[in-house]
Amino acid sequence: MSCSIRVTLFCLLLFLVQFSGRVCWELSTVVCKVPFVCGCEQQDFRPDLAGLECDLSKNLYGQHLAKEVLVTAIRRHVENSNPEKPLVLNFIGGSGTGKTFVTSMVVKRLYKAGLASPYVHQFSPRLHFPYVEELEKYKKHLKSWIEGNLTVCGRSVFIFDEIDQMPPGLIDVIEPFLGGSWVVYGSNYRRSFFIFISTRGEEQINHVAVEFWKAQKDREEIELQDLESSLSKAIYNDQKSGLWHSKVIEKNLFNFLVPFLPLRPHHVRECVKSELRLRGMPLVSRVVDSVVTNITFFLNDMFSSIGCKTVAAKLNIHL
Repeated sequence: MSCSIRVTLFCLLLFLVQFSGRVCWELSTVVCKVPFVCGCEQQDFRPDLAGLECDLSKNLYGQHLAKEVLVTAIRRHVENSNPEKPLVLNFIGGSGTGKTFVTSMVVKRLYKAGLASPYVHQFSPRLHFPYVEELEKYKKHLKSWIEGNLTVCGRSVFIFDEIDQMPPGLIDVIEPFLGGSWVVYGSNYRRSFFIFISTRGEEQINHVAVEFWKAQKDREEIELQDLESSLSKAIYNDQKSGLWHSKVIEKNLFNFLVPFLPLRPHHVRECVKSELRLRGMPLVSRVVDSVVTNITFFLNDMFSSIGCKTVAAKLNIHL
């Protein structure tokens, strides 16, 4: 069916709903319960995995595990027309290590409009779920929102930032959508993407990074299996985490836990250079050194306490 015909039928449906007298129907609900006018894959879904691999190689510093996992995992998911379940990723690590940065790169290379795409949905606990006493209401609304948007687009991307700040128990309401046995009318929801971002587990990641450094091992020798078990236990048993005793972990619904390692001084230096290039400015060694010197490090200045988080702000001071 052509796009123009779909538009005509869609508008006719809305006209009939509006004047049918069934005032209990909300327009937003109707929009979420019928396939979108021309389909998200026809309109905006333009996966560029070669571009993603290039972005990660050029712009992400000190995160070999993320580079190894992401392109392969996303390629397999995108190229599979009927995957067993959605691709569910959990980005874990300290502030400024690249979790949000990588999320934006992934989305930009999946959807033409990037984070501005109507098929990319972001949730922030402090903004969307601020009151623990309203947990039941949040559960109802979140489940409805996820299901409605999966009906519109089976390739939807859902991003949950600061998952550790979510009220415990809330995330379990979407657990059915993360597996392979749920039914979403009019859509193959198993082709969707879920990205969770968290700092819980940072201590376990830092501990492994420090132990490898003490043993004089290259950080690139760290493998996923060195961290996966301890990370799962840490976030599952953390009562302050939104994943505390979560079914998502119990049922192993994360395809990958992606650890983001603490950054070394030379990684931070690369972040400063990248920011200078982004601003179209020359790479002046004095400026780079000044910014790096003003970053807080721990363990005899071996690891950055805040990654590259404040690089842009500190660069403004030293220019």
